[in-house]
Amino acid sequence: MAIPEQFIDELVARTDIADVVGSYVHLTPKGGSLWGCCPFHNEKTPSFHVVPDRQIYKCFGCGKGGGVISFIMEMENLPFVDVVRLLAKRAGMEVPEAGENEAFRQKRARLLALCKDAARFYHSCLKEPWGAQVRDYIAQRRISPRFATRFGLGAAPDQWDPLIKTMTAKGYTKMELIDAGLAVGGKNGGIYDKFRGRLMLPVIDVRGDVVGFTSRILPGLEGAKYLNSPETLLFKKSRLIYALNYAKNTKRPNLILVEGNIDVITLHQAGFDNVVATMGTALTEEHARILARYTKELVLCYDNDAAGKQSTDRVLNILKNADLSVRVLQLPNAFDDQGKPIKQDPDDFIKKFGAAAFEKCLSGSAEQNDYRLDSLRTRHDLSTEEGRLAYLKDAVAAVAALQSPIERELYGNKAASAAGISGQAMAQEVARYRKDKTLRAKKAQERKNLTPAAQLQPKARELRYENIRSARAEEGIIRLALLEPPLLDQLVDLGPESFSSPLLAKLFVLLRQRHSQGLSLQPGALSAALSPEEMSHLAGILEEPQSMANSGQALRDYLTIIRTEAAKRGGTGQDPLLAVRDKLREKKSYGGQPHE
Repeated sequence: MAIPEQFIDELVARTDIADVVGSYVHLTPKGGSLWGCCPFHNEKTPSFHVVPDRQIYKCFGCGKGGGVISFIMEMENLPFVDVVRLLAKRAGMEVPEAGENEAFRQKRARLLALCKDAARFYHSCLKEPWGAQVRDYIAQRRISPRFATRFGLGAAPDQWDPLIKTMTAKGYTKMELIDAGLAVGGKNGGIYDKFRGRLMLPVIDVRGDVVGFTSRILPGLEGAKYLNSPETLLFKKSRLIYALNYAKNTKRPNLILVEGNIDVITLHQAGFDNVVATMGTALTEEHARILARYTKELVLCYDNDAAGKQSTDRVLNILKNADLSVRVLQLPNAFDDQGKPIKQDPDDFIKKFGAAAFEKCLSGSAEQNDYRLDSLRTRHDLSTEEGRLAYLKDAVAAVAALQSPIERELYGNKAASAAGISGQAMAQEVARYRKDKTLRAKKAQERKNLTPAAQLQPKARELRYENIRSARAEEGIIRLALLEPPLLDQLVDLGPESFSSPLLAKLFVLLRQRHSQGLSLQPGALSAALSPEEMSHLAGILEEPQSMANSGQALRDYLTIIRTEAAKRGGTGQDPLLAVRDKLREKKSYGGQPHE
């Protein structure tokens, strides 16, 4: 390893996982663990917990787990080396790094420098003759020079390789241009600029680094209207939020989410420095978790056409369990000269009516549950009996989904009033709906419990076990080794070929190797050698109860099961009747863990 293993061990020993996780998640002590709502998926009931004694975290909802290094890697989307550097700084330690990790760091630094230089190149092109069409387009969109500079707007010439020529002259390689998503390989083995004839908008992350680009084709040219950088080492659409680097510093009490990058710039120019957008992709739960770190209230402001309203409904569904208060700003309807409704986006609205009118709309934005009920009312004709029944059916489902009894009563009464029925009748229907839903969930769980062997399988499909009985014993070996490393000295005759699970064999070899070298077996020290899925599975193994009162006997019992199952797989000529008997026992035991 480029960073000495001994340094990683000392860093993990000096770092309290509870303190680190607690800086991201509100944790409450309960039963010897610390519990909170998972930062990796949306939930209202805490299923995420930290076990300080074992220095691990695990979520029983989404399955993620691991040690302190893997937690920061997941939360901040940082590579191992950067997390070690971050935690080392926190602990007052200096990282002794070189070799392959240093090479990775240098590659990332080179790509960041390349993206920054590319942004400067595109911006400089605005002043050149071939940037005239982009300058005209920026002026047409009424973006001032000040904000064009603030957001780093630029021009990509409608030529094959001006960026490549300029960047290679600065010392960057063609492979670096491809790795940064700035160039594309051609059929003849050459490369050409990815962005041509476009308005260029650099994408800057919350740390202030240019990590990629989004762009718009110029009027009259052929090609995709909007084009982003591809997924690269730096550019991850699922984690990037346009203009969050500026909006995170706003003094306003909320963030406003819009659909378009130009909408963002126009609104910032109008004084709304709290506006952000996703990178040409639909909002995801990961985006929601990132936004929740910077605000407690999110205002959705999508286009006012049918597509915009569909997007609003979909996003509200994603945000329903997010740790955010959500409001919806509906722009007023717009009509053409013939009185037909036309699409109106935030950019259009600001230019027609000004910042004060938008501020008024923002102040009048609807709480998300009011918006849901209003949307349902517009879909049904409440002047007819059929329309009222259809509305109530949808409204009951919407109200029943609310977690707070107070919210269910408040919005239930609103829905009842709209449909002309009593609040009591509405409350009864909501209670019946929730009861039926609970019963359905209970029956589904009971059906699931009838196949307990399936419950023992890893969540990640690629890690699934072929022999559950052997794998459960193999898990026991791993667990005992982590809890009492000296037990590994009794396993010198156990080889990885006896394991039925490739993952568990890999873990066993890793633990034995580290133990022989005198290195720590703390989960936090294993992050460099394991993938996030493997770390999550390891945390799950450690979560299983394990009595250490007679660990030696437990170890021998696990070994017996592993060797017996390995002999079956190896075709050792076992008596067929005995094999049938063992198979029946296996089915009844659903894992065959030894009594301790």
